[in-house]
Amino acid sequence: MGDIVIYAAGEIHSDWREELRGYLERLGIEAEVVGPQEAHDRSDSVGEDILGTQPGPRYRDLMGARVNTLRTRVLMQRADLCIAFFGPKYKQWNTASDAGAAVASGLPLLLVRAEEHIHALKELDALATLTVETLEQAAQAVGYIFE
Repeated sequence: MGDIVIYAAGEIHSDWREELRGYLERLGIEAEVVGPQEAHDRSDSVGEDILGTQPGPRYRDLMGARVNTLRTRVLMQRADLCIAFFGPKYKQWNTASDAGAAVASGLPLLLVRAEEHIHALKELDALATLTVETLEQAAQAVGYIFE
């Protein structure tokens, strides 16, 4: 079996994707990890960068979100698996949205959340293919695919 493409849904403020890549690499898993634009300023400005100055912050955010949604949908459609990481910090609305989109499209969802978030994520947990508590466990689950 060749490479696996993983859509890594989650906040873009920390280096959790690099941590995940490290665990996958240590297990010898050849994976392409794709996801949202990780350069926060670029993510915020992309709508105006492409479409020009918008009439206000609401439209600036809306146009940026539309371009970012284009990226998300294209990358998610070419992925084999979605790993949605709910970390200890930051608002997680985009993570929940991407996880729901993965489920709706039939993409297997591997949910990563700490024990303290069991109640808050119970409905999403019920929809996920698998729920784990750490990124290392997520990498081990991906590794099992190749056994």
